Parts: sequence; C-alpha cells; structure tokens
Amino acid sequence: MTSHFKLNGYDILPKTHIHVNVWAIGQDPGIWTNPEEFIPERFIGSNIDYKGQNFEFLPLGSDRRRICPGMNMTSFIVELALANMLLCFDWKLPNGMKEEDIDMGKRNLV
Repeated sequence: MTSHFKLNGYDILPKTHIHVNVWAIGQDPGIWTNPEEFIPERFIGSNIDYKGQNFEFLPLGSDRRRICPGMNMTSFIVELALANMLLCFDWKLPNGMKEEDIDMGKRNLV
C-alpha cells in the first residue's frame, strides 16, 4: 500500500508487507466443515473461485504473487523427461502406418 491505513485497529504504514496466514484460513472450522478432512466434493456447486478471488480458499499457484515454487520446475522436468525419451529410444510407427495417419489433435496429447 502507498498510504497509511488501519486494519482491525492496527496502524499499517506505507510499504508495509502484510502476510496472510493461508494455512489458518484453510483450517478454520468457521469457514469449512471438517477442515482437516480431504473432501474434494465440497467444491461441487460452490461459487468459490480457485483463482484467488475468494479469501476462504487461497490455493498455491492461484496467481503470480502466490505461485507454487514447484510449478516451473515440474514443467521443466516433464520437458526433460520427454527430451530424454526422444533421445534414448528408436521411435518407429507400427507396421503399415504412415505419418499422416497420426492424429495430432489436442485430445491425443499427454
């Protein structure tokens, strides 16, 4: 923030970094029923947005400021594994199949 303001009675000075305890929000029984249980269906029919717009649910990677540090590494590892497979194996089409017979549409991507 660039100006002085109050937050829950606390004076917040300009350029103060404020950290949100995301873990505590995710474990709050006032927000979630049985917060320590893995219940993915709790989100079915919910209006909660996973992109960080609802403060009761702030997942890692929901935006650029809170991105999961492993996301870029995972992408790199997948590319590295694919490159190694292409390098280390002799790839051939099944008998009688031609290159133009291969469907390269999005639905066939891994």
